[in-house]
Amino acid sequence: MGARIAVAGASGYVGGELLRLLAGHPDLEIGPLSAQASAGTPVTALHPHLTGRLDDTVLVPSDPELLSDSDLVFMALPHGESAKLAAALPAQLKVVDLGADFRLADPQAWTRYYPTPHAGRWPYGLPELPGTRAAIRASAKVAAPGCYATASILALAPLLAAGAVEPCDIVIVAASGTSGAGRSPRPDLLGSEVMGSMSAYQAGGAHRHTPEIEQALFYSERAMVSHPAPVTLSFTPTLAPMARGILATCTARLAASDPASGHGVGARLRDVLAAAYGQEPFVHLLPEGRWPATGATLGSNMAHLQVAADTHAGRAVVVCALDNLVKGAAGQAIQIANLMLGLPETAGLTAYGVTP
Repeated sequence: MGARIAVAGASGYVGGELLRLLAGHPDLEIGPLSAQASAGTPVTALHPHLTGRLDDTVLVPSDPELLSDSDLVFMALPHGESAKLAAALPAQLKVVDLGADFRLADPQAWTRYYPTPHAGRWPYGLPELPGTRAAIRASAKVAAPGCYATASILALAPLLAAGAVEPCDIVIVAASGTSGAGRSPRPDLLGSEVMGSMSAYQAGGAHRHTPEIEQALFYSERAMVSHPAPVTLSFTPTLAPMARGILATCTARLAASDPASGHGVGARLRDVLAAAYGQEPFVHLLPEGRWPATGATLGSNMAHLQVAADTHAGRAVVVCALDNLVKGAAGQAIQIANLMLGLPETAGLTAYGVTP
């Protein structure tokens, strides 16, 4: 018998992906599964891909007492809901929040993007950032990163920490599949609206992942630079006609003070990313000239990266592809839980995608 895991918000896409991964995890046991509006519904009625594994399991109300009968709780709830549930759970219970409630340190940044009171900040659960694994292992409560944020931070954090790019001129344009918007029905997410079309949304700095990305990149820069400059980015998300995946194109101005600026700058950028991720199980720098594609990461906890130097514009260009429901959500949450529970970090996860 492994550690007993509860999932609050098990009816949504992220909840279903958590259950799929937990069902194959060698060291974890599925415990209480809650979904407030869908309480009493069989799990396989909402997640038919789990037929044969959870046929007799019924979703329960999001009762803190029921969820507390576990070793760790995943909260896959809408933004603003996690803080209320977390306050009602035992203080010693291990919790991973997949929502935004505990990601931001700055109350003013929270207030600009969210309508609920700021609940505080938990340790940020992106294991690939320097020093983060130790903090995760030592914590009972961890905030999992957002999907866009994961792709963007993985792409840029090592370059900022190495002083290879400037922090004040970052531009990110990222495409996401429709599952990133959740399972609630919306007219703009109908197949007839999405198929064969791409569209931008929440442009002009309006997307909620903007302060999260800036915060993580600043802390990454601060870890290596004695006088870090504020990180400023322009983030434009787009909706792509696919169910899963994120493709983030991240550009930043090359640092004029970098010793490799000009001659050999492309090799310098590759060297920085290779040094940062060479031993990472779930981040892979592709061979030179091969660019990331969302299809290659489908169903995996892997992020694919590629980098180039645009010397004409004086910018570094880093592209990251990942599955928004796995490395961008459920898989990363299990990666975090493995660390919190003292298990192998890769347990129950795969680095290999499903294609075509």
